[in-house]
Amino acid sequence: MTDSALATTETEETMPSHDSRELSSHPGKNLEDFVTFTIGDQMFGIPVLRVQDILTPDRIAPVPLAPPEVKGSINLRGRIVTVIDVRVRLSLPPLEKGSVGGGMAVTVEQDNDLYTLLVDKIGDVIGLPKDLYEKNPGTLDPLWRDFSSGVFRLENNLMVVLDIDRLLDLKDALKT
Repeated sequence: MTDSALATTETEETMPSHDSRELSSHPGKNLEDFVTFTIGDQMFGIPVLRVQDILTPDRIAPVPLAPPEVKGSINLRGRIVTVIDVRVRLSLPPLEKGSVGGGMAVTVEQDNDLYTLLVDKIGDVIGLPKDLYEKNPGTLDPLWRDFSSGVFRLENNLMVVLDIDRLLDLKDALKT
């Protein structure tokens, strides 16, 4: 037997046998990946494929005459990015002075424009089975239902899946 044939045989013998079960962390046909974040005590998720960047914006330039949910704009690697305060967009009360949070942001792309969503805290990237997905419950705040595509009931929490296209549709905000 040649050295290479011997090495192959030894490798085959020491390799564990293939397990036919799929790993739950491995993206599969039944899993959908989400970037999670919290605002207040509520967990939200957006599809990971929509996320361009996660950052902590340091200088936000105000935009005159913009709707209240438009916090301003930032320069992200040479591109001007509109910053949306998700707390304001979802009609949540402002953070109290001195409270922790509000400094994280998720950047998404819509129609070739970048938008940075200000949130309280970034969570994890999680893969969830599609069969756990539910339509918006009737008890969900009506405004949140407008911006949500559905929910996932997790062990200790309800994750609201935000519809980025509807969340960033500021036409109604401009009318007020």
